[in-house]
Amino acid sequence: MSQVPNAALASYASHSDQTRGRRHAEAPAPTRSEYQRDRDRIVHSTAFRRLVYKTQVFLNHEGDLFRTRLTHSLEVAQLGRSIARSLGLNEDLVEAIALAHDLGHTPFGHAGQDVLNECMKDHGGFEHNLQSLRVVDELEERYLGFNGLNLTFEAREGVLKHCSKRHAEELEQAEPQGVGHRFLAGTQPSLEAQLCNLADEIAYNAHDIDDGVRSGLITMEQLEAVPLFVRFRDATWQEYPQAKGRRLLFDTIRRMLSQQVYDVIDATRALLDQHRPDDANAARLCPPLVRFSQPMREASTELKRFLFRELYRHPQVNDTTARAKQVLSELFAAYVDRPQEMQPDFARREDLHRAVADYIAGMTDRFAMREHERLTGRRAF
Repeated sequence: MSQVPNAALASYASHSDQTRGRRHAEAPAPTRSEYQRDRDRIVHSTAFRRLVYKTQVFLNHEGDLFRTRLTHSLEVAQLGRSIARSLGLNEDLVEAIALAHDLGHTPFGHAGQDVLNECMKDHGGFEHNLQSLRVVDELEERYLGFNGLNLTFEAREGVLKHCSKRHAEELEQAEPQGVGHRFLAGTQPSLEAQLCNLADEIAYNAHDIDDGVRSGLITMEQLEAVPLFVRFRDATWQEYPQAKGRRLLFDTIRRMLSQQVYDVIDATRALLDQHRPDDANAARLCPPLVRFSQPMREASTELKRFLFRELYRHPQVNDTTARAKQVLSELFAAYVDRPQEMQPDFARREDLHRAVADYIAGMTDRFAMREHERLTGRRAF
């Protein structure tokens, strides 16, 4: 049973029957498109299941209702698919990228990345986006014919959201004209990848407001300083004058999310009409086309500044971050000194420091804490 392109897709979308293919050739699936196959492989991967116990802002043990990397990825996928459908983009590719984009994230959020990058500064460094690519290209071990998940070029391209020039050059040397090439040539990824980048930002801002208020670290009164939030809170009050508490917060966030989605759709349609790319490759040669309008971009940036100031740098978050950094730096040193403490597949690898970084990056928050206590005899949290 052969696959046919989805007639509902726009000409500039990524059509699965026009994919640049996989690193290892495989026969097509009889009932699924190439991007559906990518999505399914991601959902069944070990790294995807670990996301449920990897942190966003609040550590896994701090509360059952805070977002994790898994729930964040699901929210990005939902937002991405909603926007993709309106723009005629490939929903299956958007979903695959959204579900895979955080597979390389360390335990303890960005604190973990900072620690591993410092520990690896003399051994190639550490970037979580590049680590996500390593997960889907090399580290997953599910298939007999190859390492990794053997995703399509378009899914891998979307997973590699950012990349330093040095690492892009290394990728280009290993895979000419591959996923690192655009960082050197100054071109864009697919429109689906651009969409996932923006959906990631929209999801972050909304759920960090929710989690921040739930935690008590920010208040509704503090959010008076955020015009974007105030605008939609006032819209809620206009329709429901008695609204208060969590329902007021939820309705405000719902309205804010919806308006950001509509804004992206309208702004992107205007840019597509202006540049008129004939196909997916032509879209890569244009400036970024999936965008907010300028007023919404400014409002979103102001919201991010508020969250950095009031939530991400809150003394309680800083204290947790400091403890997390200590756990991972001490774990790294312990494994380098005693590789046999890692799982055998990692302990046997020739590049010890990269093996340690891969091992730690794959940990959940709670496994990292248990390992640290086992190896040091101290409980950090």
